[in-house]
Amino acid sequence: MYDSTGARSPARARAFAAVLGAALLLAGCSSGGGDKAGDPGAPITQQPRSADPFWVNPDGNAARQLAAYVKAGKKTEAARIRRIAEQPTAEWIGPENPEQEARGFTEAAEKSDRTALLVLYNIPHRDCGQYSQGGAADGNAYRAWIDGVARGIGDRAATVVLEPDAVLHLVDGCTPGQFHEERFDLLKGAVAKLKSLKNTEVYLDAGNAGWGHPDQIFQPLQQAGIDQADGFAVNVANFYSTKDSIAYGKQLSAKVGNKHFVVDTSRNGNGPYTTGNPAERWCNPPGRSLGETPTTKTSDPLVDAYLWVKRPGESDGTCKGGPKAGQWWATYALQLAEGSTP
Repeated sequence: MYDSTGARSPARARAFAAVLGAALLLAGCSSGGGDKAGDPGAPITQQPRSADPFWVNPDGNAARQLAAYVKAGKKTEAARIRRIAEQPTAEWIGPENPEQEARGFTEAAEKSDRTALLVLYNIPHRDCGQYSQGGAADGNAYRAWIDGVARGIGDRAATVVLEPDAVLHLVDGCTPGQFHEERFDLLKGAVAKLKSLKNTEVYLDAGNAGWGHPDQIFQPLQQAGIDQADGFAVNVANFYSTKDSIAYGKQLSAKVGNKHFVVDTSRNGNGPYTTGNPAERWCNPPGRSLGETPTTKTSDPLVDAYLWVKRPGESDGTCKGGPKAGQWWATYALQLAEGSTP
């Protein structure tokens, strides 16, 4: 159900070092944030650290689209895309160069005195053959990948959302039974490895307010190592309202030792899509909008942060006219921004 943003094309992988170099240069002199709707061409800077300590990538897809619109003189489109470009969004670590990517993002964040927000999405048998199928070839390949990510992060500050859908698909029957034991072991090992790092927080994905009930997932979360994690993540790449997501999270928290949680608010401003095929309402639904901007100043003490885990403007998959999962889709990005409150 989630995007395959982490799966880089060969061209994208070759360009990675150059992109990070530019990002590092920009990050070093970026601070302050603020509303620049009146000047769509203003440089992308960091949001105020006190409320939003996460790193804004000044060379992300939205920032590039912003630059293109400014160059073309499309001021209205530029102002809308800026609503995405100026916010911190998660970086999904790819399968090929985990150490290089994790190091690049965390170094860029450190230069700006911010925390890198990372998503790890490479579990074997990922997404049960849907739009984002794939993942590591086997358990040993996954462990080696996690080790690479950990080396790349090192002692730098990082917040990690671990394996969207991985536990949920053990519960809903999507992942065949013969893979369950291994998956629990891999997730528990990943949590332990990441939590051995000095400044890394880990949130294990725990579904959303619309899939089922906390009673169905709290024991699998315990088997997956939630006790060692900082908490769990809800609504990743989905559209359920912040209110409903918090209610779901609080019910689940009570069953797993009052663990804290984070909410993906990247596209939930208008709530979930309620028409069409129920099995694909999550996939590029029309009429959605950006939700609360990322912040650690939330409405509930159990909620550590509102995050943009799913990067707004990147496709959920080849549905409703969208490109492949994880690819930038400017039309959809504009729709999300147009429906949001500046």
